Amino acid sequence: MRLLLIEDDLQAAEYLVRGLRENGYEIEHSADGDDGLRRATSADWEVIIADRQLPQGDGLSVVQALRERGDRTPVLILSALGTVDDRVLGLRAGGDDYLTKPFAFSELLARIEALRRRASAATHATRLKVADLELDLLSRRAWRGERPIELTNKEFQLLEYLMRRPGQVVTRTMLLEGVWNLHFDPQTNVVDVHMSRLRNAVDKGWPRPLIHTVRGAGYVLKE
Repeated sequence: MRLLLIEDDLQAAEYLVRGLRENGYEIEHSADGDDGLRRATSADWEVIIADRQLPQGDGLSVVQALRERGDRTPVLILSALGTVDDRVLGLRAGGDDYLTKPFAFSELLARIEALRRRASAATHATRLKVADLELDLLSRRAWRGERPIELTNKEFQLLEYLMRRPGQVVTRTMLLEGVWNLHFDPQTNVVDVHMSRLRNAVDKGWPRPLIHTVRGAGYVLKE
């Protein structure tokens, strides 16, 4: 399980990183808001843990930016600000949970597991739908409107990846990791080639395209 920790207190971050790794988590650390947002949007994470008060953009700004991009990765906000109004503000900004400092490490683990279960339940749907595009994961069939779409196995995986993230910009790196299981850039155009074929299958002949290129960023599936 991959976690991203955005925390500027280096002593606290070191403690959390060590403890989470000892509990079997793969975790990366960022120390400010700008770098945290860059890391959050350049790879897939199962849970993001973000301190509320950060240099170069606070934690709430990071969460809001993610939500505006359509990113629905669960976010656990950490903060020394623990009034009811503070917690409400954090949740309304797009946080999925809010944990007040100081906290017990066991509670942090429990909250991460709860966010994982919630996210897992949401991703276990066997039928995905975006606009008039549908994907049946059991029969491995796809269609748009009443028209069936013929896809190769890799194109099906690519479309499933996009349909699980409607409205979210996905990068080339995210696609290489999520679809090809490559954790390095092989310096090939494999993503571009398969995406071109997928766009031709999904959008050709339709007046309204669903797969869009975001210049300098990646791709997004949206109405």
